[in-house]
Amino acid sequence: MSATLLNDDVGAMLSSVFDDADGPIYVVNPDRDTISALVTTLDEQTEPPEVRLLADERALKDVMDDFLVASTAADLVENGDLTMRLLAHVPTHSVAVTADSVFALVTIGDAVGGLGTDDSEFVDGAYEYYETTWEGAEAYSLRTPPITTVRSTLESEIGEATAADFDSVLESLTTARGDGDGLDEVTISLLVAARNGELLYDISKWGEDVGLASKATFSRTKTKLEDMGLIDTEKVPIDVGRPRLRLMLGDERLENADADELATVAQSLLAA
Repeated sequence: MSATLLNDDVGAMLSSVFDDADGPIYVVNPDRDTISALVTTLDEQTEPPEVRLLADERALKDVMDDFLVASTAADLVENGDLTMRLLAHVPTHSVAVTADSVFALVTIGDAVGGLGTDDSEFVDGAYEYYETTWEGAEAYSLRTPPITTVRSTLESEIGEATAADFDSVLESLTTARGDGDGLDEVTISLLVAARNGELLYDISKWGEDVGLASKATFSRTKTKLEDMGLIDTEKVPIDVGRPRLRLMLGDERLENADADELATVAQSLLAA
């Protein structure tokens, strides 16, 4: 009557749940680490199942403040592999519910368990309960654009070199929040644009069009980075209107850094 899963990390445990699932999977009230692992694990699946995430709004917002997680989640949402809704009443338990099993999600030290049952009566009742809960739950609005859209438009509208540098910086980061643990997506965009001598107008227009941030946010962030000496600008005359600003790196340590080192060097300068 049991279907217990034991793994070294929550991602591996969720992957085991995904492998055996038939039909939508309800993941209910996961903690922040589990939400992040859920997005990563689902993105790694060759044939991802449909996951319906019911979560606490505060936990979702905290996790989705990380551009790395949120942009990947946006891809999954766009592809129909993930839907997120809000719990009106947050339970004390965290569970994953499939058509065949119910798993309580438990972490103890370095071990992660899915303590489960495949008792048909209990599973059917739980599945029906969360299906009804899902139907009445408020949708979570994810405002971050999908990472595939960000990458493709950056390459087509700004340039291949800038897009490649953007990817290199993202791959070097464990989080992209801009809270001291990582650079946010606007700062990253401006740094790689400066590394490639792009115009502020072009990168900020791209960022606003793709849904990354407003032109005003790009302008404010540019001013902050310029005041701190990370980037510099030069005026570029145009036929009509005010000159535009070309972005350049403002510190030789950034100029000498490879793309995958850019984030580390920038963070050290921001923290100085």
